[in-house]
Amino acid sequence: MKYLKKWRPAIALVLTAGCACGFAVASGTANAAGPPRVDLNVLVVTDGTPWVDGIRKQMASEGVATTVVDLNDGARPVITGAFLADTLADGTAHAKFEGVVLPNDSPAGLSADERAALTGYESAYAIREVDSYVYPTANVGMNPPTYAGSLDGVTATATAAARGDAFRYLKGTFKFDGAPGGPTSYGYLGQPLANTTTSAFTSFLTAPIPGTSTTGTLAGVYTTGNRQQLEVSFGYNYYQGQFRYLAHGIVDWVTKGLHFGYWRNYFSVHIDDIFSYDAIWSDVGKCTPGDGVCAPGTPDTTPVRMSTSDASYAASWEQQNSFTLDLLFNGGASAQYIQDNGGLLGLDPLLFQFQLMTSQFRWVNHTYTHQFLGCQQDFTVVPWRCATDSAGNTLWVSSATINSEITKNTQWARQNGIPVRGGELVAGEHSGTFILPQQPVDNPNFVNALGPDGVKWLGLDASREAGQRAVGAALGVPRHPINVFYNVAKKSDEVSEYNWLYTSAADGGSGICENSATTTCIAPLDRTTGWDSYILPQQIQITLGYVLQNDPRPFYMHQSNLSQDRLAYPVMGGVLSAYRGVFASSTPVVNATLTQEGQALQAQDRWAATQNAGTVSGYVQGTTVVLTGPAGTSVPLTAPNQTKIGTSAFGSPYAGERSDYTTLGTAGAKLTLPATLFPTSP
Repeated sequence: MKYLKKWRPAIALVLTAGCACGFAVASGTANAAGPPRVDLNVLVVTDGTPWVDGIRKQMASEGVATTVVDLNDGARPVITGAFLADTLADGTAHAKFEGVVLPNDSPAGLSADERAALTGYESAYAIREVDSYVYPTANVGMNPPTYAGSLDGVTATATAAARGDAFRYLKGTFKFDGAPGGPTSYGYLGQPLANTTTSAFTSFLTAPIPGTSTTGTLAGVYTTGNRQQLEVSFGYNYYQGQFRYLAHGIVDWVTKGLHFGYWRNYFSVHIDDIFSYDAIWSDVGKCTPGDGVCAPGTPDTTPVRMSTSDASYAASWEQQNSFTLDLLFNGGASAQYIQDNGGLLGLDPLLFQFQLMTSQFRWVNHTYTHQFLGCQQDFTVVPWRCATDSAGNTLWVSSATINSEITKNTQWARQNGIPVRGGELVAGEHSGTFILPQQPVDNPNFVNALGPDGVKWLGLDASREAGQRAVGAALGVPRHPINVFYNVAKKSDEVSEYNWLYTSAADGGSGICENSATTTCIAPLDRTTGWDSYILPQQIQITLGYVLQNDPRPFYMHQSNLSQDRLAYPVMGGVLSAYRGVFASSTPVVNATLTQEGQALQAQDRWAATQNAGTVSGYVQGTTVVLTGPAGTSVPLTAPNQTKIGTSAFGSPYAGERSDYTTLGTAGAKLTLPATLFPTSP
């Protein structure tokens, strides 16, 4: 009866205010039917501003069920009591949304009646509301701000109250993005109003007010009766660091920790070309001798291959950072090294060193000699083109060559004690699949070879194609390139090539950036300091951004980046350090294999298709969660700790909650919560 005492006064207040809300409030028969049923669906009301759109995108990335109402759409539904709730045939009160997200506390596109309907609905069913970006006022429990301006570089603190609620996965502090001359952060800092007998404000995110010794509030929860609003008083978009840290917590808060979807922070790094040599950039010729067209007279550079000390360093780094690298190897390169340095009785020191510690790494087939497996390339023109026969038909690399490159590498690995995982392949240069503009389709011989060769998961280049797709019998796993070039092993060469690609012709660069729709020209970087001051922090930030987007796609660099100046390590270490400095130990990065990453992408795609088809629904009633849909459907769900499915604990722990994909039976699925999340009666 405790809940009944809490809920009734708020309902009375709404009804006596003269609101024509019309929301369903169960009584009599409804009470006899038990607690209200609340659907696992979030109402997102958007006006297109970046902050509310950021929350909408986060929900989509996690797989949360949403109903989106666009205030800019003249044909949008009107938000009435009937739109928000009704009463089922058996008298059960039925709330259609478990949470509400608005652009601010009083969007201009909503009528007074619509806003009153939302207020009444939220009060009746204890539904939480997120006000995505507001100017602090008494309407959200705040005094007028004492500071309005830039928040660039400000250190914010997630309070104990926040970390005791939906933001339990945060350690406590993080910095806002933004720097002079770059992207900026803007917001308001102020103080909450004093709590009263009918309202209270709980700060969730605070920061020092510039120029003072006082701490102000950036976000918090305003509670009035049974209604709770999470107000955020700074601007952001989906990609900014401060939102990326808070995004899952906002989703979890508005849904009280129960919603469709599965969220993880993935980080795996592939190192391509192990045992091979990589050609090296020429600062003189602004080209790569041996792997590109250089002007006559350009002096050769010395190709780079990892040393035994580089291999030992890799193993040591892994142990120190609790992280495992995926080594993509070319066995033929090791065999060639032996042939070139002592014949069949010779020894490859790098192979020997790796054989002493093979179990410390994960090994992926990168083909035997790294041969291009697409069309036969014609280098008589620049850029190269696909060779054709007399009838103009494309000449493809043969099936025999492709099969040999795949199977011979696996055989070599087994002969040399390399524990290669079956079913995984990343072809050299991602060849075999299309590459624009020269080869607009996959090599049919490559596509046909994957099934007989047992390939189930095929690495693709995410800069060419970000989505998963079938390639013959395999599914593609796009890989994010980290912008540390394959043809550099030293900071100075990385900066030289970076300047060539990203500065204007007037500044000595290629000028490519001047006509690019995706790249902006930069001022030339100093060859001595440019790596540490610009390229490295930028790559850490970009990579971390992907890690925080529920994106299972792996990253890749090359073996040359583990040699000489060992440029890969400060990038990987920087990402891990930045991540672990913000996230609690209950929320580790998921260092998955290529197979696991492919399976995660496949599960996400299947769930998105299921949501589009509208065949699965779910609701919570009291402590019971009910999922319905076609038998065999795989459904992702996030739930509070101690949730059970049958008599067993549900899911696996992550971020202080439980989550998993559940396969529906003929009767759907039922789970039991440790406590009720919504009132026993509206």
